[in-house]
Amino acid sequence: MSAPKPTSESTIGVFLSSLASKEPTPGGGAAAALTGATAAATASMVVEYSLGKKKLEAHEESNAAARDYLRRARVKFLTLGDDDAIGYAKLNTLWKLDKDDPKRIKEWDATVEDAITPPLEIVSLGVDLMRLLEALCATTNRMLKSDLGVAAVLCDAASRSAAFNVRINLPMMPEDARTPIESELNKQLEQIHDLCAQIEERCS
Repeated sequence: MSAPKPTSESTIGVFLSSLASKEPTPGGGAAAALTGATAAATASMVVEYSLGKKKLEAHEESNAAARDYLRRARVKFLTLGDDDAIGYAKLNTLWKLDKDDPKRIKEWDATVEDAITPPLEIVSLGVDLMRLLEALCATTNRMLKSDLGVAAVLCDAASRSAAFNVRINLPMMPEDARTPIESELNKQLEQIHDLCAQIEERCS
């Protein structure tokens, strides 16, 4: 069977068919990344409907900057989804080797780190995106506040989902490297959760 297209190059239908299949990739990491990209795209729509509005003229510059950021964030989420699949594939290859295999011993720590990095970056990007969404509550078209709330919930879901892919691999890291990663991850997830709750309240 041919390898599935990268998340960034797939149509939604093709991606979902691949996700639903009995194949190792795309998996949960790609689903988290696509959810984050969808959050950014939803927020972009809100911003597009806010630009050029006379009542929001004072926020034109910041909203234009937000539009540019959201475009980059959307692409970054999808790229991280591809990176997650690559990292998983490399780790899965080593996992199948005997524990005493020289190649596995030599490459193990670096490969585990490579597998953890993309979902960690999805969470970090989620923090930045959620902060922007909170700011957009005051600068965008109030007629689309429900869409801004949707973007926040999707961002929260993407971040929490990516965290699973971090935590499943953390036990394979040395403890001195594992502890600070877990601490920072929990801190970021708490920030995202708190901001999401604030946005939901303001958009309800």
